[in-house]
Amino acid sequence: MEEEEASSSGGDEFESKKEARSRKRRESHAEALQEGGEGQVQGEGEGGAGEKKRRKKSLQDGRSSVPGKRGVVYLSRIPPHMKPLKLRHLLESFGEVLRIYLAPEDAAARMRRKRAGGNTGKNFTEGWVEFAHKSDAKRIAIMLNGEPMEASKRSAYHYDLWNMKYLKRFKWDNLTEEIAYKNAVREQRLAAEISAAKKERDFYLSKVDQSRAIASMEERKKKKKELELPESEKTAREKKPSSEKPRVVRNFNQKKPVADGMRSKVATLSHDVLAGVFGKK
Repeated sequence: MEEEEASSSGGDEFESKKEARSRKRRESHAEALQEGGEGQVQGEGEGGAGEKKRRKKSLQDGRSSVPGKRGVVYLSRIPPHMKPLKLRHLLESFGEVLRIYLAPEDAAARMRRKRAGGNTGKNFTEGWVEFAHKSDAKRIAIMLNGEPMEASKRSAYHYDLWNMKYLKRFKWDNLTEEIAYKNAVREQRLAAEISAAKKERDFYLSKVDQSRAIASMEERKKKKKELELPESEKTAREKKPSSEKPRVVRNFNQKKPVADGMRSKVATLSHDVLAGVFGKK
């Protein structure tokens, strides 16, 4: 009996340990499932938010990348010292800016300004700004035209006004085509000027060679004449000092003076005739 009771007590203890281990295993499995479920839900939420952001960004990029949806604004005046980066910084607060092109001033005008002691930096005369949307370009052109560029009086551009106009049906390709056309015209003009300068140089060099040839011919003729002269003239020329210059005698035609005997032969009026004309005294 005692042995049976001991065996039964040992079996109960073994079963209770087995149940405790199985219970712990179930609890840990449940906790793992719960944590996995929460992580999956959280990941799905974060993935959904990220997907929404990516979708929104791709939609914005798609809208801005469509050339037909873009708008171009023309700036008729660019203040001194203003660079494209500063212009972008001023306009980005009103709308999305894509591209900016500022036309540089003429090199001759810049040199004149430098010689006069003015600004030595690079200035721009006019510009074009491309916005991502037409509506932004129209709104900005209407809102900012005639307004100060910066509200703060401490700014260097406070007293400069915006001079802008929205270009209807104007695309950035039109601007690039115009710039390419102007560059092509400029290159053609430079090529024509260079060719004209080369022609002038060739003409000048040909005339120089021709004058040298004529001078050499004259020198040969002079030497030939000297060889043909008689010996007496040669010795006379050799004795004559080279420093003495030949005397040049010039003859001037002059009128002959009137002879003294010719004066008495000149007819004169009598005193009676003169007295009848002018009256007697």
